[in-house]
Amino acid sequence: MHFRWRPIAAGIILIATLIAFVVFVIQNPSVIDAVRHLPPRIFIALLALYFGVIGATALIFYATTKLCGVSLSRQEGLLVTAYSAVINFFGPLQSGPAFRAVYLKSKYGVKLLNYTTATLLYYLFFAIISGVCLLSGVLGWLLIPAMIAGVIALFILWKFSTKVQSRLKNLHLQSVGLLFVATVLQVALVAVIYFLELRHVSPGVTFSQAIIYTGAANFALFVSLTPGAIGFREAFLVFSQNLHHIDTQAIVAANIIDRGMYLVILAILALYIFGTHAQRKLKIA
Repeated sequence: MHFRWRPIAAGIILIATLIAFVVFVIQNPSVIDAVRHLPPRIFIALLALYFGVIGATALIFYATTKLCGVSLSRQEGLLVTAYSAVINFFGPLQSGPAFRAVYLKSKYGVKLLNYTTATLLYYLFFAIISGVCLLSGVLGWLLIPAMIAGVIALFILWKFSTKVQSRLKNLHLQSVGLLFVATVLQVALVAVIYFLELRHVSPGVTFSQAIIYTGAANFALFVSLTPGAIGFREAFLVFSQNLHHIDTQAIVAANIIDRGMYLVILAILALYIFGTHAQRKLKIA
């Protein structure tokens, strides 16, 4: 009886997610209007960059599973990443990582504590890199060697931690290095996305400002109590204006464009999920 209800439960979750998507668009038509008025070249560039972010996220997922001693195929990794991206936007808190943890446990027997440990390593890298971006305008290039030294110290600390070694089967430089590079790539692509969006609404914005802006926006990830951290990201960006010096009007306008673009990406990912029969292939429960 338990196994009979699994596909029904998975279908209900997917339908509920799509309904939430439609309701969100109806209640926030401005995000779609903002995207409709984008010049085609900027729209295409942002679309390509966002697909790059999805690819970097899939690479991060691959690296974290390698740390847990599991090797996924490219297609499986992309399907899980796409599915979790949609769930993460509309679900409570960080539903995406939770979905990936449960998936790995049910299919590969990965302990939740082990995957949580690998994910925490990613969050540490993400926080370090985002902190470097946020403070880059204050200390300049000196933050780069500080970041590298911090990452090396973090790796050594984790390497000699008995508890961490017992939870991560492949805690070696190759897997950790891949995770770090993938995280740098993810943040770098997001910075370029924000730069293009900001330049569209405020042509005077520089790339160095966009880097600081990216660092502030990224920290909203840790308090994602609303879909896509709506409201929290904008608050972080307004509170950090003394660092990036971007006015509130540009922040709001750029975020409207960004929300609209991300909804387009989510819609494409939903089509990809349906088109590839992800629910059946992943045997989602």
